[in-house]
Amino acid sequence: MKVGGRGRIIIWEGASLWIMEVVPAAGSVTNSTGFHSHHAIQVTLALDGRFELRSRTHGVTDCAAVAPDLEHIFEAQGLAALLFVEPESEQGRAITKSFFKRAGLVALPRPLLADLAAELLAQYRRSRSDEAALEKLGRRMVARLAGSAQAPPPDPRIGKIMRYAAARLDDAVTLGAAAKSAGLSPGRARHLFVEQTGIPFRRYLLWLRINRAVALFAAGASLTQAAHEAGFSDSAHFSRTFRRMFGIAATVLEIV
Repeated sequence: MKVGGRGRIIIWEGASLWIMEVVPAAGSVTNSTGFHSHHAIQVTLALDGRFELRSRTHGVTDCAAVAPDLEHIFEAQGLAALLFVEPESEQGRAITKSFFKRAGLVALPRPLLADLAAELLAQYRRSRSDEAALEKLGRRMVARLAGSAQAPPPDPRIGKIMRYAAARLDDAVTLGAAAKSAGLSPGRARHLFVEQTGIPFRRYLLWLRINRAVALFAAGASLTQAAHEAGFSDSAHFSRTFRRMFGIAATVLEIV
């Protein structure tokens, strides 16, 4: 199996931390994804190496944040930390309010997270298997980014729809049933969901399934098993969705 990135994926409620050593493509000093987008805020830090995040209009290096659902490319060499934060969470809404006022891809001031980046690198080199310590650092990063910013909560009916979907990924979740759980008609729920989250319900459901599959893979499941247990119809559907949301094939990742 060709490896494009190896490292650890640590997941907790509302966020995940990917610490990845990017393996250069043959004949190159870097590796690059294709254009992709995912329903999460992404904050990326160079730990030991370099990267560039590029949108359709500009690029950012060293310490950067990407708004949810923004198409971008990730090109890197060496070790990088990628922090994904659920945009509808309290901290995710605060991060969005603080950093994405003018653009969806922004450079962050390196001093904002420099101490945590150094701690993360030291901890990963000391014991990459100590997930509790890595998660603690990831949580500190999220809290640091959120700061004291206050953002209005999402419509509670959309929160009900999200919780309904997340609790039923083993089943064939429909918008009609999810809307009913929140006391909405399917038409009203469809419109309100896009208004509140920026994406259709079906795409959000795929994002939930991808997150579950990634969590299973990070815990040791095969990609085929993870795809099945996350509710994908088959491995091909999972592979297409993963590439569309992360810009690479899931098969090039190695958990160590």
